[in-house]
Amino acid sequence: MSYENDVMSLIIAAGEGRSCAMEALRFAKAGSFAEAEASLKVSDDAFRQAHEVQTRLIGLDEGVGKLQITLVMVHAQDHLMTGMLCRELVTELIEVYKKME
Repeated sequence: MSYENDVMSLIIAAGEGRSCAMEALRFAKAGSFAEAEASLKVSDDAFRQAHEVQTRLIGLDEGVGKLQITLVMVHAQDHLMTGMLCRELVTELIEVYKKME
């Protein structure tokens, strides 16, 4: 895979992970906890895929700046970080909704 394809794969997987986490929150708000858990599973799978791409890129860079850092790469890393934070917060909110039920 090329560097550009890896970066785009990272953005796509992180975006899918975030979208599925938000879908899970909507399900939980509606009291559909089984569907919420299913969406969280898809979110987890997407973030796992994104993390695999990130790990591959880190390995190629070897911590010494072998890879060119572009604005798109910074965007991809930001997308992943904020998506993973969203996933963590959604998990906590779902637990709150369950307790309210």
